[in-house]
Amino acid sequence: MTRIIEFSGTVLTGPETEHQGLWSVDGLLSFDRPAAAPDLVLDGWVIPGLVDAHCHIGLGPGGDVAGPAAEEQARADRDAGTLLVRDAGAVHDTRWLQRRADMPRIIRAGRHIARTRRYLRGFAVEVEPEGLVEAVRKQARAGDGWVKLVGDWIDRDAGDLAASFPAGTLKDAVAAAHDEGARVTAHCFAEGTLDDMLDAGIDCIEHATGLLPRHLPRFVEQGVPIVPTLINIATFPDIAAQAGAKFPRYAAHMRELWERRAERVLAAFEAGVTIYAGTDAGSVIKHGRIVDELRALHAAGLPATAALDAGGWAARDWLGADGITPGAGADVLVCAEDPRSNLATLQDLRHIVLRGELVR
Repeated sequence: MTRIIEFSGTVLTGPETEHQGLWSVDGLLSFDRPAAAPDLVLDGWVIPGLVDAHCHIGLGPGGDVAGPAAEEQARADRDAGTLLVRDAGAVHDTRWLQRRADMPRIIRAGRHIARTRRYLRGFAVEVEPEGLVEAVRKQARAGDGWVKLVGDWIDRDAGDLAASFPAGTLKDAVAAAHDEGARVTAHCFAEGTLDDMLDAGIDCIEHATGLLPRHLPRFVEQGVPIVPTLINIATFPDIAAQAGAKFPRYAAHMRELWERRAERVLAAFEAGVTIYAGTDAGSVIKHGRIVDELRALHAAGLPATAALDAGGWAARDWLGADGITPGAGADVLVCAEDPRSNLATLQDLRHIVLRGELVR
C-alpha cells in the first residue's frame, strides 16, 4: 500500500464547503499533516468518489454475465470515477467483487422481484402476488439492505404499462422488507404505479417517468427520493418503435414519457424531491457513464452543483457511506478544474484514488 498521499489542491468536503490540506495515511483520510513525508503528491480539485445509485454489475442485455465480464464492468465504472455502486439487481452473487480491493465498493440488492412473465427474461425472481412477501424476505436477506421490485411493465393483454402487484400485497411486501431491516426501491415507469408505491411506504423510486404534480407533495412529505436514470430513458423512442406495430398504446405511452422526462425531473427538483444519479448500466446501457448521467441531470435543469451532489456527497450520505471526513476510506477523485463550475472536467480526471491506492 502507498502509505501517504498528499492532496495539495482545494478539497470539496461538500457542495458548498472547501478545505485546504488532505492526506491519505494507510488508506484513511486525515486533515492533519503526518510527520513523515508523502510518497505521492497529487494536485487538483478533490471530491469524493462518485456514486452510481442504479447500476447492475453482473448483468448484460441477456441477463447474467460471466465473472470476467462482471469484472470488466466494475473496472469501467471505477475508471470513470464511480467508486461506490448501489446495485439495483443482479442474477449472481457479486460478493466476490466486494472482496476485491481494486474494485468499487458495492451495496447489493439481490435479484429483481417481478411478476411472472412481466419483465426481461432471465433477470428476475418471478412470482405471483401470493409469493411476493416471501420473495421479498428472501432477497432482503441476500442483499446489503436493499430490495428491488419491478413495479410495472407492459401487460400484453391490456396493451400498455400496468402495475405488477395489487396495492395491498405491495404494502405487505414493503412492510416485510422493513421488518428484515432492508429498504425497498422499485422500477416505475407509469403514472398510476406511483400512487400504490407511496401508499405502501416505498423508500425510493427508480426512473419515475410518470411523476405528476399530484405526486410531488407526497414524495417530499414522505422523504422518498427518485433516481431518474435519464441516459436509460433516452432509449424509450427505440423501445416504442420496436413495440409500435403490436402494442400501439404502449408505444405512444413510452414516447410521451420520454418527451416529458426533463420537465418532470426539473419539476421534482423544484418541488424539493431528492434526486440521486444512476445510469442503469448493465442491460442496454454501458458501464462507466456516470458523468453522462450527471450532465443529463444538469441539461434537464438542475444546477451543476445539484447534479454533482446527486452523484456525490448527498448520495454517499444517503447510502451510509463516508465522504471526505477524517478517518474515512480514501476514495477520492482529483480534477483539473472545479467540477461545480464545469462538470465536463469529470470526463478527464487527473487521478483516481481507491482505498488509498492510486488506480489511475
